[in-house]
Amino acid sequence: MKPPPLIGDIEGAHARIRPHIHRTPLMTSRSLDRETGASLVFKCENLQKTGSFKARGATNAVLALPADTTAVATHSSGNHAAAVAHAAALRGLPAHVVMPETAPAAKKAAVETYGGTITCCPPTLAAREEAAARVVAETGAALIPPFDDPQVVAGQGTAAIELIADAPHPLDMILVPVGGGGLLAGTLLAASAHAPRAAVIGVEPEAADDAARGFRSRTLQPQVVPVATIADGVTTAMSPMTFEVMCWLARDIVTVSETAIIAAMRRIWERLKIIVEPSCALPLAAILERKVDVAGLRVGIILTGGNVDLDRLPWSR
Repeated sequence: MKPPPLIGDIEGAHARIRPHIHRTPLMTSRSLDRETGASLVFKCENLQKTGSFKARGATNAVLALPADTTAVATHSSGNHAAAVAHAAALRGLPAHVVMPETAPAAKKAAVETYGGTITCCPPTLAAREEAAARVVAETGAALIPPFDDPQVVAGQGTAAIELIADAPHPLDMILVPVGGGGLLAGTLLAASAHAPRAAVIGVEPEAADDAARGFRSRTLQPQVVPVATIADGVTTAMSPMTFEVMCWLARDIVTVSETAIIAAMRRIWERLKIIVEPSCALPLAAILERKVDVAGLRVGIILTGGNVDLDRLPWSR
């Protein structure tokens, strides 16, 4: 198992990537505060470079590669793919990206916009990893995993550092979507140093609940396939590293229904007037579905991305 980053690694990542990313804004909504009985602060990573928090981890990992690196490769359902292609362009390196055939068209287009070369594969983690291994063998590219990498996790943790620093008041709770666990692990490590009293809770779909099952059994769980959730950004299983950090530091992992995800996504569009993708809506869905008790609390929510296919909005089907 790869060792998780230390808080010094996360702070170092923040210094490394600062010139290349946005310090994304925080947003609030008095109407959502009234509805939930909490003081909610949204960290808008949907406004980040490449449209998601993934730019943080990918940029840190790519910039930390040796000077003699000739190319990079990765596998991803979309946001990490675009982030790696963008980060590779910063260094003038070719980017080879393995994506599942079912990845949204908007996310494939983003990879191509940033100069990435796409290889498609069946929509399973095993198929993605196998295809990525072939690409690395053929090209000599350095592999940038989507979450199972200390440099990637360190980069993702910088979002929490900014959230904690910029929030108008100390946070009692931080809610984070969970897929492979890179953002959750980075947030947990950052919060343990910068906001140790804040409870960090991960949220995932009921249809992709490997983290919740693992958290309760304390055994790393496989993802059930095929994964039938609208939240395509969180359909990968956790790695041993991210799983260990979750079990060590997370307060809880909760799951939400597909109906709640769609409702929360629409609520964010309507109340905050910003575009977010379904995976982004998981934390608010947990609040609206009463999976977490936030009454009277100051809650930070990381809005993870805004890369959505505008021709396939879930409430217009």
